[in-house]
Amino acid sequence: MTGLTPAEVRTLFLFESLDDRQVAWLAEHGRVEQRTAGEAVYAEGEPATCFFVLLAGEVRLCRTIHGEEVEILRTAQRGVYGGATQAYLDDQQIYRNGMWAVSDAEFFVLPAETFAHAVRSWFPMAMHLLEGLFIGMRDTQTVVGERERLVALGALSAGLTHELNNPASAAVRAASALRDRVAGMRHKLAMIADGRLDGRRLHALVALQEEAVERAAKACALSPLATSDAEDELTDWLDDQGIAAGWELAPTLVAGGLDVAWLDRVRAELGADDLEPAVRWLTYTVDTELLMREIADAATRVSKLVGAAKQYSQLDRAPYQVVDVHELLDATLVMFKGKLPPGVRLVREYAPALPPIPAYAAELNQVWTNLIDNALGAMGDEGTLTVRTGRVDDQLTVEVADTGPGIPAAVRPRIFEPFFTTKPVGEGTGLGLDISYRIVVNKHHGDIRVTSEPGRTVFRVLLPISPAPGVAPEVAPAP
Repeated sequence: MTGLTPAEVRTLFLFESLDDRQVAWLAEHGRVEQRTAGEAVYAEGEPATCFFVLLAGEVRLCRTIHGEEVEILRTAQRGVYGGATQAYLDDQQIYRNGMWAVSDAEFFVLPAETFAHAVRSWFPMAMHLLEGLFIGMRDTQTVVGERERLVALGALSAGLTHELNNPASAAVRAASALRDRVAGMRHKLAMIADGRLDGRRLHALVALQEEAVERAAKACALSPLATSDAEDELTDWLDDQGIAAGWELAPTLVAGGLDVAWLDRVRAELGADDLEPAVRWLTYTVDTELLMREIADAATRVSKLVGAAKQYSQLDRAPYQVVDVHELLDATLVMFKGKLPPGVRLVREYAPALPPIPAYAAELNQVWTNLIDNALGAMGDEGTLTVRTGRVDDQLTVEVADTGPGIPAAVRPRIFEPFFTTKPVGEGTGLGLDISYRIVVNKHHGDIRVTSEPGRTVFRVLLPISPAPGVAPEVAPAP
């Protein structure tokens, strides 16, 4: 193993302005290494142990992007450098790219700790500036990222509150109306039980009441035209029987599945004299059943919304677990329901029989949130939001597509960069896609890709179906 003389070290542009003592120190601590054509100088992702300066030959720098090796630089310029270029900031650095020898090449090599010591001791002011730049950017990214998550959560919480308010208000209205109907039933019960009905007719009325309840539970929804025709027919029948305000009773009777033929049976069983109080009693019965069904439906909707919020937040689940991606997507879409403009159509295209996958569920929900929010922002008030799932070999795919104007080709390569945004100042932090990329690629060892043209932009997330080696996810408990 050979080295360079101080005079040879000074010929490298990186070191040409150093004083004689510093150049001599580098010559003493550095060494010369050779690589043959096609050999790796260092590999991306490995611990950064050395700082390399090219002396002769040609090299290429590569980055792994979306699972593919992409060449980012090819040069034969003497003095270019790579490797542990940030060793002076942190002892636990890794190689940020890979370097390969295109031809036989020769390098001046400094151990990472030696290079770090030289920069720290010789350039203290520059060190402070560099630390401020890197650490400040990292801290800013952390704070802005947390703020972005809080803003997104606040917007989704507002939408969830709106969605919860609808069934809750419906339940309150139905409960108030039910109180009035029960009071009316008590009044009609006194009229029916004043001695005018004998035991046989009273038993018949009770049997008709039970049948009305059963028919109301099984009543099918009619089309608007069929409903209008049925109400008109019932109103005419009630008017013919001398029952006052039949137009008020008809909608309830029709909603409960009762028709003229059934009311003819009521008249035959009870007689014309007791027909009106009996019909009103039965109408109250049907109305109370319909109101109780409305309350039950409202309570069910509230329960489902709360369940979706729990699924979205994953507060009661293990961080890393086996999950159903469709459940995660549905929970996120429920959270967005209040934010969907009336002119935006939601299309779900879920592949059947997809296997559950090991994942950080709450963080994947954050990915769906970022992608869906971007899609809605791109479309504005009109368009189609498509959420699609599938499988490619040993990976599960999730696509979020929109019909917005598309991403300009000039900015497409930068969309995953931190702090890069095409939104107006104050409306975007530029971290949503960066966070999503790091969650999918770094944490789940998957990939995220984008294709875009006017009228169709698709973000495609690929996630491994099998867990990472040495990591055992927990099975998600039943909700």
